[in-house]
Amino acid sequence: MVDLVGAGLAVSAALFLAVQVGCVRVGTDSGQSNDALIVVLLVNIAVLVPIGIAVGYPDYTLPQNALLAFTAAGLVGTMMGRAFEYAGIERIGASRSEPIKASQPIHAAILAVLVLGETLTPLMGVGTVLVVIGVAIISLESRSSSDGLDSLSWSYLALPLASAFLYGIEPIFAKVGLATGTSPFVGLGVKTLTATVAFYAYLRYRGTLPSRSAFQSTNTKWYVAAGLANSAFLLSYYAALAVAPVVLVQPVLQTSPLFVIVISYVFLQRLERVTWKIVVAGAIVALGAALVALQV
Repeated sequence: MVDLVGAGLAVSAALFLAVQVGCVRVGTDSGQSNDALIVVLLVNIAVLVPIGIAVGYPDYTLPQNALLAFTAAGLVGTMMGRAFEYAGIERIGASRSEPIKASQPIHAAILAVLVLGETLTPLMGVGTVLVVIGVAIISLESRSSSDGLDSLSWSYLALPLASAFLYGIEPIFAKVGLATGTSPFVGLGVKTLTATVAFYAYLRYRGTLPSRSAFQSTNTKWYVAAGLANSAFLLSYYAALAVAPVVLVQPVLQTSPLFVIVISYVFLQRLERVTWKIVVAGAIVALGAALVALQV
């Protein structure tokens, strides 16, 4: 019963994640992925930190292991993973980038077994392999499509692959932090603050901080909407991790590319060309996630 709740929360998180991706795609059509990320992080702070404070009241004790784990999760997933994801969405589109990013269960499952001692059943293994097959199809379609990628943008496929690897590592740190008994909402607050401060410091060091005018553009509303959707995603995602194992949550979360493809086809036809091969790839990814859910 607990795993059923975890699976439901993971599907909810996948839907919110797809909405976020759609908003980022629209905003970065004429905007920059760095601007999108900084706005989304600020919205995360505005939403998640007050929730963490309210839930944690009056005891804000945070074990050192939990602090280190959630800090690492913020740096690896919330900052670096999201930076690569948004750059991929900006350069090759949401319907291509997100299915490729969906290869993250491979990394998450292997690490969960090796580091956390979780069990990877044969059916879960088959589901994870299907995710990889879907990624392979979308990659080949991106290369051969008539409106496809030139030699430079072909290399951009590395962006969602990098985000997949980083996102695959993040839940391992999250589970270590949650194992200390720390509230998932407090953990979210810590990792969001860590990511925002680190990303701000990085942009300041590079001299690429967004100007004030960047926050007054028409794209800002899309970045704010993406931030709200991402905050809802994180709340659902961490609630799922709190009650279910990583090898269940991560693959089920990969139904998000299917939602992304639907959103792209219905709302983003001006920006995205959704081919039948991309639809097939999304369906294969969803099937892989469903096989994992059968273990509930």
